[in-house]
Amino acid sequence: MRMRSLVKAGALLLAVSTSLAACGGDDGGVKEEAAAPKTLTYWASNQGPSLEADAEVLKPELARFEKETGIKVNVEVVPWSDLLNRILAATTSGKGPDVVNIGNTWSASLQATGAFVPFDDQLLAKVGGKERFLGPSLAATGAQGQPPTAVPIYGMTYGLIYNKKMFAEAGIEAPPKTWDELIATGKKLTKDGKWGLAVEGASVSENAHHAFIFGQQHGSELFDSSGKPQFDSDKQVAATKQFLDLMAVHKIVNPSNAEYANGTQAVQDFTSGKAGMLLWQSIASSAKAAGMSDEDYGVAPIPLPDPSQGGKQVNGMVAGINLAIFKHSESQDAAADFVTFMTSKQTQQNLNKAYGSLPTVTDAYDDPAFQSEHIKAFQQILATTAAPLPQVPEESQFETLVGTAMNQLFADVASGKPVTEEHIKAKLTEANEKMQAGS
Repeated sequence: MRMRSLVKAGALLLAVSTSLAACGGDDGGVKEEAAAPKTLTYWASNQGPSLEADAEVLKPELARFEKETGIKVNVEVVPWSDLLNRILAATTSGKGPDVVNIGNTWSASLQATGAFVPFDDQLLAKVGGKERFLGPSLAATGAQGQPPTAVPIYGMTYGLIYNKKMFAEAGIEAPPKTWDELIATGKKLTKDGKWGLAVEGASVSENAHHAFIFGQQHGSELFDSSGKPQFDSDKQVAATKQFLDLMAVHKIVNPSNAEYANGTQAVQDFTSGKAGMLLWQSIASSAKAAGMSDEDYGVAPIPLPDPSQGGKQVNGMVAGINLAIFKHSESQDAAADFVTFMTSKQTQQNLNKAYGSLPTVTDAYDDPAFQSEHIKAFQQILATTAAPLPQVPEESQFETLVGTAMNQLFADVASGKPVTEEHIKAKLTEANEKMQAGS
């Protein structure tokens, strides 16, 4: 998920936050339309093993929507490496899709642009009311005290995914629960050309998410009470080094992973048996495409470091995908109908089963598919030990700046350069300064 030029995009986001109060439309509510439109444009995020696979998953659902409403949906599945940049370009140009998927961690940042239709009480009622949605997922749809500018459609969190066959062959009886156990387990698995763990070392978003999770485990807060960034705190430096050391010191991650960026390569290493563990969200569709059955792998919470370090019991983040309507859309009523369809019980069951993600509406959980061991493991993490990223307008800039810094640090590790705490702190201080300078 390399997000090209995201540092510039983060700066652009701050600039547009004050200039887009009426981007392509009014300040709130859904536009009145003279006649029912016949076509919508929808940008979907890449949820499965490929863009083409996602298009196939969505195809029958969009056909059903057209049959029920007469409205055709032209869908484009956008890779994560391009999605935020393209959304930001659409907020400034007023040209883009009617409906778009957004990573829920971007919600408050994109809300600040003013480019999206707010889900006020009337619009929330149209999709069944806020009571239908899972609390953690709905909480990650915008800043507190403001109407959300999106609704959740796919619920997710991170877990430790492990290959049961590789564990058995190495004599490992259970997934690791502590960070020391993770390292020891990884060393047992790293042999004969195989590695203990796969990571996406050049992915901005993956690195930023792990920086948050491990930072929480060390007691770090990315922003102080006044909203000032503190990316280079001693606790955040320690958390970042803990992650980098899996490759740099403990040698359980292949150095080539420093170049992985598109959000699928680490998963492919896992599903092909090149790596025994993965710190990831659901891989159900990718595993199925690779010929893995549900019995071939397990899901457990991400291990915690020594609790004496003063951190929190955070094993994941409140991840997921939201659905938003652009104000510039000339077809907002139809777009609202589409959002209603995508959050309906049947569609939620169909799509989340296909992707192995969690429905975001409570009435979808009566399907037996959501009682599997994997789904229950993710549900437990999301409900009990997952924390939401800060819902602040600067959140996407944090992802851009810290994620990019970590990309560079992984590249340094892979090239054999020593990556000390001082080196890490310098990179995170640079990210801090860029955030404060608005660049």
